[in-house]
Amino acid sequence: MTATPRTAMVLAAGLGKRMRPITDTMPKPLVEIAGKTLLDWGLDSLASAGVDRAIVNVHYLPDQIIAHVAGRKAPRILISDEREMLLDSAGGIVRALPALGQEPFYIINADTFWIDSGQPSLQRLSLAWDAARMDILLMLADLDSATGHCVGTDFLVAPDGALQRSKGDPAGLIYAGAAIVHPRIFKDAPTGPHSLNAYFDTAIGAGRLFGMAMQGRWITVGTPDAIPLAEAAVAGALAKAI
Repeated sequence: MTATPRTAMVLAAGLGKRMRPITDTMPKPLVEIAGKTLLDWGLDSLASAGVDRAIVNVHYLPDQIIAHVAGRKAPRILISDEREMLLDSAGGIVRALPALGQEPFYIINADTFWIDSGQPSLQRLSLAWDAARMDILLMLADLDSATGHCVGTDFLVAPDGALQRSKGDPAGLIYAGAAIVHPRIFKDAPTGPHSLNAYFDTAIGAGRLFGMAMQGRWITVGTPDAIPLAEAAVAGALAKAI
């Protein structure tokens, strides 16, 4: 049986420009939805999945995030400080690799979250992970389960879970901002700013990018007017779960 990842990378360093004017004075991960920050929605999901340690990268208004997570008990938080240079998604992970270790780890975006239906999605992701076949396993959502998503789909899923780019095909699924990756994909990686998307494409080429559809409601908050939609989605999903 595959061991559940005990470590996670939380990508929280973005500028949140589309959330202005809210993000003029606070980093986007600290925007609250239904009384909880976006960052805490993600960290609570990691804690529920058994993650012991989360590395949170910071760049924009970093001291606010550092102060906020100081009060958390679980998971234990380590800060990866990028205030001198924004490193993008993969660059931030490469910076944090010494703390992430040699075993597969979760990655989550700090500006999306989800309300699970049934078994927690991160636990299901862990059960689906197979390091012998996979370098990256993405959590995916369908368009009907998404709130706040205003672009097309990202990936087509083969019967065995292998992924190809969907190029917006409505039959595809959305990358839901959570994944398990093996650190070997970052061997010889550049240290400057660069995106995870390049690693997705490399894994597709090798037949080692896989996906798992989540169950529940996936929520992304890109602009201020998405906040009430997100809060309504949370209320609806929680009411359905009762």
